[in-house]
Amino acid sequence: TVGNPVRLIIQFMIPMFLGNIFQQFYNIVDSIVAGQFIGVDALAAIGSTGSLMFFVTGWLNGLSSGFAIIVAQMFGAKKYDDMRHFVAMSIYLMFGFAAAMTIGFLVFNVPILRLMNSPADLMGDVAGYMGIIYAGLLVTAAYNTLAAFLRALGDSKSPLYFLIISAGINVVLDIVLIRFAGMGVEGCAYATVIAQGVSAICCLVYIKKKYPILHLEKKNFELRKGSMSKLMILGIPMGLQFSITAIGSMVMQSANNGLGGDYVSGFTAGVKLKQFTLCPFDAIGTAVSVFCSQ
Repeated sequence: TVGNPVRLIIQFMIPMFLGNIFQQFYNIVDSIVAGQFIGVDALAAIGSTGSLMFFVTGWLNGLSSGFAIIVAQMFGAKKYDDMRHFVAMSIYLMFGFAAAMTIGFLVFNVPILRLMNSPADLMGDVAGYMGIIYAGLLVTAAYNTLAAFLRALGDSKSPLYFLIISAGINVVLDIVLIRFAGMGVEGCAYATVIAQGVSAICCLVYIKKKYPILHLEKKNFELRKGSMSKLMILGIPMGLQFSITAIGSMVMQSANNGLGGDYVSGFTAGVKLKQFTLCPFDAIGTAVSVFCSQ
């Protein structure tokens, strides 16, 4: 908050923009590797889940960004005990939401895919791929939450570095698990979850070493009246904002899925390009949010 606001926001936004691109990179690499080494059906299987993935990850990303607004406000006000309390409450809430989503989506995995008109001949691969992604939602939530805490304190570069590392791991694991281990599209899902786990661990270790201000004590986890409601008042609308457009995409994907694998593959390529064009706007929005909160 010290210096020219426009310059500060742009400097803060650029690493976030690059980070958004690398987050898109996970599913894109899965699609590329599956298409090259397994075939068009594998590409279609992963592609048919694109809007569903966008919905799930967008909701978790929005929640963590909303919770981080209060963390940034407390940091800006130099109310560090309150800041650590809201960090602890955010962890409770993110764990709860991620666990509920994991159970719900695993139970209704196949019915959701049928509702989206996933091709019958691809149903086994699609259900297997999404089942592993759902099982790893706690890992996804952990990275998003820890990265949001770092950004709330003004550090947008470190999460980018960890994403770059995990994206590289994802590429290597995709090739190893698909080409050499013969795991099919499920190998892509395992590679994604493992790579995201690495980025979450990197964030946690970095916070422990470099950010003592974020080190939590037992007292920080004590429940206070109104704390969680304050977080949800900001987190839930942000989660909807990040995921609501995915609902429209899911309706469109459902119609497209009924046309067959070739159409799904073509649609997938177009949607990936579209998502890249939205990355800078998402980054600007989050950067302004953190700046104003502090």
